[in-house]
Amino acid sequence: TTCRVCLPPVTVKSSERDSDTFRGRGGMNNGKILTRGSSQLRSRFVKKNGQCNVLFTNMAEKRQRYLADIFTTCVDIRWRYLLLLFCCSFLLSWLFFGIIFYTVSLAHGDFERSRMPCVLHVQGFVGALLFSMETQTTIGYGWRCVTEECPVAIVTVVIQSIVGCIIDSFMIGTIMAKMARPKKRNQTLVFSKNAVIALRDGKLCLMWRVGNLRRSHIVEAHVRAQLIRSYVTAEGEFIPLEQTDLNVGYDEGTDRLFLVSPLVIVHEIDRDSPLYSLSRADLETDHFEIVVILEGMVEATAMTTQFRSSYIAREILWGHRFEPVIYEDRDCYKVDYARFHKTYEVPSTTQLSARELDEADLIPRSVSTFCYENEAVLSCEEEDDGDKEGRDCSGRHSGRHRVTEK
Repeated sequence: TTCRVCLPPVTVKSSERDSDTFRGRGGMNNGKILTRGSSQLRSRFVKKNGQCNVLFTNMAEKRQRYLADIFTTCVDIRWRYLLLLFCCSFLLSWLFFGIIFYTVSLAHGDFERSRMPCVLHVQGFVGALLFSMETQTTIGYGWRCVTEECPVAIVTVVIQSIVGCIIDSFMIGTIMAKMARPKKRNQTLVFSKNAVIALRDGKLCLMWRVGNLRRSHIVEAHVRAQLIRSYVTAEGEFIPLEQTDLNVGYDEGTDRLFLVSPLVIVHEIDRDSPLYSLSRADLETDHFEIVVILEGMVEATAMTTQFRSSYIAREILWGHRFEPVIYEDRDCYKVDYARFHKTYEVPSTTQLSARELDEADLIPRSVSTFCYENEAVLSCEEEDDGDKEGRDCSGRHSGRHRVTEK
């Protein structure tokens, strides 16, 4: 009760509403990043949807290298090109062996009725093409067949049967590998639109939220993050995209996630953090990018998937915390994804960097202040109407209200 009197009210702001402002300044989605000392905009390294904004040019022997790894190339190309490739493979193989059968029949004089032909009932090129297609696809109409007159024709049938099996196996394997890829699983994984910097346990922390929209789990899920910014070495070498790891709990094991409900990933800004000297004023003028990566195995297929996103400086909200999304309701927990991207502002957050706090030996806010701010955002608005309050996890009316922790 004491903290209710001494503290100013907490202002609740939604990062979804703020995102329009960021877009206008080129800070949201697939916008640009200002380079230091320049008014020009450059593209971000990793887009919000996880695509790497990198274009390879002047690659020596690119086609030869891609063809040397033909299976991976076929798995990576688009479906339309893959199906076109297989259609062309079948048509060309039928045509190739059809020409061989026609040539063998022509050389043997099969078109003269007085002789026993190499292939029965083949009177021209169309008949040879149909026989080639029937042989490779094992249709077996029983009308056209090879006789014992021509060993060359018999050998050709054997070779075509083997080639047909190889094409079928390659096609089935490629299609199965392409369909089983966990690429689409990323569509049901989501990072928050914004990251936040706020106090947690008395220390400045960089935080962002991750969620899984499916009931199936991501097995052995773990997260990592990298800071990407330009850097000039002591020798004067300019590195446009220097990558520095951000510790998200490697030593304590907190980087390994049990991703059943949305989780907040925390990077403590300490002496070993590259953000140690970052203050709120620096955040408004600095130009860097933080790439966040979630990796794990898809439960259904046991294949590894990776989901990426990034935050530029303008997408990091100083002095904000994420609104709670998990509520206890009778015998289960409910997750409100309508609040997933929303944050609320904490006016009591320091404007100083972690280095300045350590050097000044400042005492962080009290625990009671933290409790009040948390309680304020929980009670700021009542989402449940009468219909929602009276339903349990199975959708039936329970006569009980939602229970939230304070």
